[in-house]
Formats: sequence, C-alpha cells, structure tokens
Amino acid sequence: MALFHVARYPGPGAAEAWAAEVGAGGRARVLLERLQCRARERQQQQREPAPVQADARCAEAAGRRRRRRPRRRRRASRSPDARLTKRRRELGEGADESEDAGAPVVGARVAGPRSPAGGGADWRVCGAGTSEAAPEQRSAHAESPQQEAGCPSPGPVLGGFARRKTPKVQPFLPAWLAKPSFVRKNVIEDLVPIENIPEVHPDLQKQLRAHGISAYFPVQAAVIPALLESVASGFLVSRGGYQPSDLCVSAPTGSGKTLAFVIPVVQALMHRVVCQVRALVVLPTKELAQQVSKVFNVYTDATPLRVALVTGQKSLAKEQESLVQKTTDGYRCLADIVVATPGRLVDHIDQTPGFNLQQLRFLVVDEADRMIDSMHQSWLPRVVAAAFHSEGPADPCALLQRRQPQAVTAASTCRPQMPLQKLLFSATLTQNPEKLQRLGLYQPRLFSTGLTHRGPQDRDVETDGDSGGKYTFPMGLTHHYVPCSLSSKPLAVLHLVLRTSVSRALCFTNSREHSHRLFLLAQAFGGVNVAEFSSRYGPGQRRKILKHFEQGKIQLLISTDATARGIDVQGVELVINYDAPQYLRTYVHRVGRTARAGRTGQAFTLLLKVQERRFLRMLAEAGAPELSRHEIPSELLQPMVPQYEEALSQLEKTIKEEQKQKVA
Repeated sequence: MALFHVARYPGPGAAEAWAAEVGAGGRARVLLERLQCRARERQQQQREPAPVQADARCAEAAGRRRRRRPRRRRRASRSPDARLTKRRRELGEGADESEDAGAPVVGARVAGPRSPAGGGADWRVCGAGTSEAAPEQRSAHAESPQQEAGCPSPGPVLGGFARRKTPKVQPFLPAWLAKPSFVRKNVIEDLVPIENIPEVHPDLQKQLRAHGISAYFPVQAAVIPALLESVASGFLVSRGGYQPSDLCVSAPTGSGKTLAFVIPVVQALMHRVVCQVRALVVLPTKELAQQVSKVFNVYTDATPLRVALVTGQKSLAKEQESLVQKTTDGYRCLADIVVATPGRLVDHIDQTPGFNLQQLRFLVVDEADRMIDSMHQSWLPRVVAAAFHSEGPADPCALLQRRQPQAVTAASTCRPQMPLQKLLFSATLTQNPEKLQRLGLYQPRLFSTGLTHRGPQDRDVETDGDSGGKYTFPMGLTHHYVPCSLSSKPLAVLHLVLRTSVSRALCFTNSREHSHRLFLLAQAFGGVNVAEFSSRYGPGQRRKILKHFEQGKIQLLISTDATARGIDVQGVELVINYDAPQYLRTYVHRVGRTARAGRTGQAFTLLLKVQERRFLRMLAEAGAPELSRHEIPSELLQPMVPQYEEALSQLEKTIKEEQKQKVA
C-alpha cells in the first residue's frame, strides 16, 4: 500500500486560485495530479541534489498545518456504471478546457484490472503538471521522446494487483532417482538376442531356447548383466569385496520383469555347496507368488537348487516340512529359494525352529509399490533383523558372517562379509523418497522405461517413450472409454464381449458384491461362458478357475482387483473396467493384463456422466495415452433388452435365495 504526503500549497491566494482554475468538476483530478507531481519531485530529490528553491519550498510546506478535505458523499441510488460514465464525461470536458487554456492534461484514467479489494481502474500520471519545478527537474524527467511529449515514465500504479500463476514446487530428488538408467520399452523392435549377453550361463541359455525364448526383452537385457556383474566373484563376496548396489526396476506390465531376476539369481546360486536360504522373493498375493514359484522351478530343474513356496495355502506344519528338517545335531535347511507372502513369512520367522535367514544374499520385492504400502505389517524390519547375526558368541567357522551395519571405519570396511542385495520390481514404482527410505536401500540404481525428472526450471518432465507419462503402458494397448448410464452398464459389458467375439475377456469391479451380482446376471443372460474370481472362493477354487480361463473354457472372467497385480494369463484380448478405478495405479495394473509381451489388446472403461471429467483429468495429468470415446448406440442394445429384463428378474430371485441360506 502506497503512502502519500499531503502538504498545503504555498502562497496566501493559492486556494482561491486553485478553486477558480479547476472548478467543482475537476477538483479530484487536479488534486491527484499535484500529489503525484510532488511524489515525483521527492523521488528526484533522493536521486539528485535538488535546487535550493525546491528545498525551501518543501521545508515551508512540511512546517505548515496539514489540511484534509472532507470527501464528498456519494449517492447510493446511483449505480457504479452510471458513476463511471459521468466520471469519464467530466474527465473529457476537463481535458478540453485544459487544452483551450494551453495547459497539458495532467491526470488520465487508464482502464485496468480492478483490485481484489474492489478498487476501480488504475490512475497513471500523464503530463508534467502545473508544479513550479525547475527546468532542470523537468528535463530530468523527460528522458524519452514519449516523456518529452508530455507522458513521463509511469510511476506506481494504485490497485494494480495482477493475478500471477503460482510456480509449481518441484521436489528435490536424489541423483539416482533424478537420473535413472533408461530402458527402451518396445518389446518388439528392441529385442536383444541371447547371444549378445554372453554372461548368462550356457545351461540357462539352453533352458531359454527350450522354452521358445530366443531374445531378451529390453528390461531383461539391461538388468541381467547388472546383476551378474555383482556376483562375478561368487555370491559369498561381491565384486572387489564391496557391497553391491541395490536395484530398482520400473517397467510396464508384461515386459518380462520376472525373468529379469530369476535368471541372475539361479545363475548366482547354481554352484552352491551347502543348502541355505540364499534368495527370498516376497509378493503381495498368493496367486502371484505361485506364478513366480513356477518360473523358478522351470529354470532350477537341471540344478541342485530347491524352491519352497510359503503363502498359507497349506498348513503351517506342511510348509515347515518343506523349509527345515530336524536332525540329531540340530536342523537342516531344505530350500535355497523361498517365495512367500509377507504375513506367512513373518509366521515362519516367529514359529519355525531352524528357519534361518542369516545366509540370505538376495531379497527380491516384486510389486514393490504395494509392498511398501503394506509396511504397516512390519514385515521388512523383521526380515532384515533375521538376516543379521543375533547378539551372542560368534561362530568361528563363519568367516563371512553378516553383522548389523555400524559406523563406517577402516576396521569395519576391511572385514569381508556376505552382502545383502535388495531388488525392487514394479510397473508403478513410487518415486517418493520418504517411502523408499523405509527400505534402507544402499547406493541404489534405478532402471526405468522413461520416468525421468529434470531440474526445477524444466518442470517435472516425464517421458514414457511417446507421450511423457508418469507410468508406462504396453505399446500394443489401445484405450477406450464408454459413456453410459448406471442401468445400462451390464448391457454394455455383454455387448462388448459378444460383439468383439474374443476368446478371453477380463472384467474388473471395485467390490466382490458387484462382481458376484454381475456374474449372476451374465449367467442368467446366457450366450457367454462366465466365471467369478474373488475372495468368495478358496485358493484351490481360484487356481482351478484361472486354469480353465487360460485353457479357453471361460470366455468372460469377472474379478475384483485380486487378479490385477502381476497375474500373467496368456491370451487375454479384452479388459473391461465395469467400475472405474479410483487411482491411476489401479488402472495401470488392470489394463496391463492384456497386450503383454508385445501382443495387442483393448481396454474399455465404463464411465457415468459424473465420472467422466474426473477420470479423464486424472489420466491426462499423469500423462497417460488419450482415451478414445466409444459410444454404443441404443439401437444395438435394444434387441437385448427383453432377455436382459428376464435376467434381472432371475437375479432378484437368486439373491433372495442366497439371503435365506445365509440366515438359515
């Protein structure tokens, strides 16, 4: 807010002369003009030594009694537009009178943005005024041709509160997050032949060819050599005796992340002598753990390595039999590689005698973003604590026994010990340093298919190969959204499945209640082989349903998000989001069930009118590919309505029967 010094004008007859000069209409204009002229004179006096006459006049004016002219009360009945029009007319008449009298126009009102406080247009000084300043001062003000013509440089603007866009606050990321190792994501054009990576053992190369794999995907070609380099001197001691860096891999769904850690782990442990738990793979769901366990079993058939699966599908005693064996002098380990879910893993750490993780070399965390979100279970601190030697007498035979890290000194670094390397894999890996800090990563490296961050001046630029998004999507995936009403959503699902004539379609809902109702409705409608996959069924039933779906016996599988994470079902051609996902990560994993390993696929999302704006904005802000609008004409749905109404009545009867059975 500007402050102005109001002084009495010099001379005994100044007031009468001023009133006669301007009249009643232009008093405010002339007063403002003289105040601004005085302000310019004071600014000029601060820059240059002013003449003696000006100093004397200012001193005389400052010593006099200040006088404040009472404001003229405005009439409330007059509208703001009428007052503005009258004021402009008065200014125009005042300007004409000034020109006739030979005096320049002193004050000009310039239209500008109103202030937030409700102020009017801006006032700027345009003219030298009628002040008695010296010629030197007037020449000092006129520095440009425009100022010589009577418009000096504009001073402070009253009420000039222009709205400016607040700059986006850019996070300061560590170097390994800001500058990751770039990995190409085109799994068709950027394949790397097996022969180009000679570090892989010939027996494993033979196994790969036996399963029809002749080339590596880009993420595999980047991660496998980096992991094999850390075990070049054996798994007991890392390269040069130093602790290897932890690895984080962010790649799209279906890009081959599982094989990227299976091959190096198997090769590093294939020449072991004593059976100990050397590799631990932690996954969020039982189905995903079972899938990873199958991959390990395939590539360990020709090796002495043993794989154990602990997910709670069997009793605790049965799983203990696959982990340890009691002997006369203690316990003997029966597994080299353990694939587990977090809860069951903690149970075995607490309740299985002889289960030892002190020889652990690799800790693999698949679907790392979801595992970080489940850190409230405190599974990671329990695993890390079990991987280090507990307090007590040290085993003299354990030369490479791992101990808790302490202060880095010459003595602590010269003693070799078995390293513990953490490997994180996810299609939606978080870049929040606070969340990643919980994992305790050591000098990590990030392999990404395009997630890059630049400096604050460049904004948060993220490239995913073609559009620059936060997360990456498979190249062969096309995205659509279908605007529809709530009552027509089941009809839209049936229409898409029957019209496209796909062999395998996967439909996602947000709850198992919605999944069950939609399954019953589609079953009553007929014309399509449909099944339900949710927590309503046990692990054995879910395995059987997935097996039938892979074999093509089930055309439409209606599921909750239980199958959205990592489940690799071959041949899924269509994904339908019956309920729109609330988060972008959920959308990425849902649509990632199709277009895997270089294949093509389609994803349709059913949106209500109230959901369209928020959902499309969420995808646009994240840089996801643009969704094409796919409208279903009512003419195509009309022939299905009679059969659909019969299915609705049948659904109502079935639900009533189920409710009676629950009560009974």
